Amino acid sequence: MQDWLPRSISCLRDYNGRTFSADLLSGVTVGLVALPLAMAFAIASGVAPQAGLYCAIVAGFLISALGGSTTQIGGPTGAFVVVVFGIVQRYGLDGLFMCTLMAGVLLVILGATGLGTAVKYIPRPVVVGFTNGIAVIIASTQIKDFFGLHVDKVPGEFLARMEVLARNMGSLSPLATSLGVSALILILLFMRFVKRVPGYIVALFVGTAVVIAFKLPVETIGTRFGGIPSGFPGMRIPQFRLDLLRPLISPAITVAMLGAIESLMSAVVSDRMSGTKHNPNVELVGQGIANIFSPLFGGLPATGAIARTATNIRSGAKTPVSGMIHALTLLMIVLFAAPLARFIPLSVLAAILLVVSYNMGEWGEIPELLKLTPLEIGTWLITFALTVFADLTVAVEAGMILAALVYIRKVTATTTVSQVTDEYLREGQVHILQHKEIPPYVTIFRIHGPFLFGATDKIEEITNHLSELPPILILRLRNMTAIDATGLQALEELADAVRESGRGLILCGAREQPATLMRKSEFEEHVGTGNISPSIAVALERAKVLNKEIEQKNLQSVGDGAKS
Repeated sequence: MQDWLPRSISCLRDYNGRTFSADLLSGVTVGLVALPLAMAFAIASGVAPQAGLYCAIVAGFLISALGGSTTQIGGPTGAFVVVVFGIVQRYGLDGLFMCTLMAGVLLVILGATGLGTAVKYIPRPVVVGFTNGIAVIIASTQIKDFFGLHVDKVPGEFLARMEVLARNMGSLSPLATSLGVSALILILLFMRFVKRVPGYIVALFVGTAVVIAFKLPVETIGTRFGGIPSGFPGMRIPQFRLDLLRPLISPAITVAMLGAIESLMSAVVSDRMSGTKHNPNVELVGQGIANIFSPLFGGLPATGAIARTATNIRSGAKTPVSGMIHALTLLMIVLFAAPLARFIPLSVLAAILLVVSYNMGEWGEIPELLKLTPLEIGTWLITFALTVFADLTVAVEAGMILAALVYIRKVTATTTVSQVTDEYLREGQVHILQHKEIPPYVTIFRIHGPFLFGATDKIEEITNHLSELPPILILRLRNMTAIDATGLQALEELADAVRESGRGLILCGAREQPATLMRKSEFEEHVGTGNISPSIAVALERAKVLNKEIEQKNLQSVGDGAKS
């Protein structure tokens, strides 16, 4: 039963006033950050801005209260914009609410049956492909509002949308564009030089104040949507249409999978930043319940929000109470400051979403992916292209099929039949551990079999006990028959974690396919030059040198500390 308790309950056992003060400050901060994002995501999804706020209030509270992460912040995110927009266009709001409810039930089933860890079977090229694609689509949907273009109806398809927008660039509004550009510059300046103050909030408040003070004739939330209703979100049971049940199965699976991927990725980021460990199955149950209740109050689908989670932790959050306070902060704004929202210029919200779409795009992953095999590059490109030019549901399905084929290809390529010769026996002597002395400052781990997506969590056997290990870790790769982008990323993260702990990591005995991929991806930048050895014998010699370097560094640190 202990394994199924929400993190909020276990954290409250030792709760005190100091912890609450930290949670209160971080909760209010992230609530203010969530304000423009929630409205912007709703508008980009083709619905009224209050739908985003209601989602952040209802789902955000439940995700923190019932989830398995300590500092996760939930609510509407950019990942859902594309699929939500398509559902609303095709099936209307009732279709969206039905789809969200169905996705919520699926997430609860995923978590309750222990399948929360199954999300790891989605490989890195597929995740990066549709993340890149979503970012491009979100950015393209903001061009109209950013420049204040006069377009009656913007098409849902990417190419048609870009054609219509290009044809109507002559209707550009200098005032709206100036506001958008100014907001964009303001956000970037604060992100670069004043990181403790959220640039999104500054841009929102300054842009709104300018519109009010100078009565600028630009499109605002009030002119397009009539403002935001004040008061508590009203509960309304969506109209269930049996004729939509079957067509919504595929979109509901997409929403559930996106929600699971995004929330668990965000929870992992939360763990790294806060030094905690989330429970993936409890997290998915909490996410599922939140997505069941969100549409009952007119809210969007919800998941873990990486940027807001990071802001929460940087602001000093200690427990899930911070996430609940973030939701209550938004509720207070809706109750007492909703009338002011009608003055928020849409060009400023568009600027905010342009920055969000760029940040969520994981563009830094592309150079790393391009160093991989043609099969993995092709998986990423096809997933990206289908996301942008076809449909997100099709992209995920096609990406998974391609990933499965790549997996089969990699595993079968590792099967060999060869004759045992005298030369083979001589070469094998440097790899075996028998008759080799293992010094006390060294511990040895090995990877046996293909280290591909779906198996990378097994590396936690090392990271979970890192603080208890000696100064030098040797990782034997002699029996690791294959590796892919996800496995390579796991090794890079391990190398970074070992280095941050003040220890040294040596890899040895890599076979041809893993060695080639590691060389192409410049893996030595993570593990250190000279720490990739051809055999265990060479690795043990290298360990002597590395241990002395670490000892000298520690002595120097002690000396510097004594002087200060």
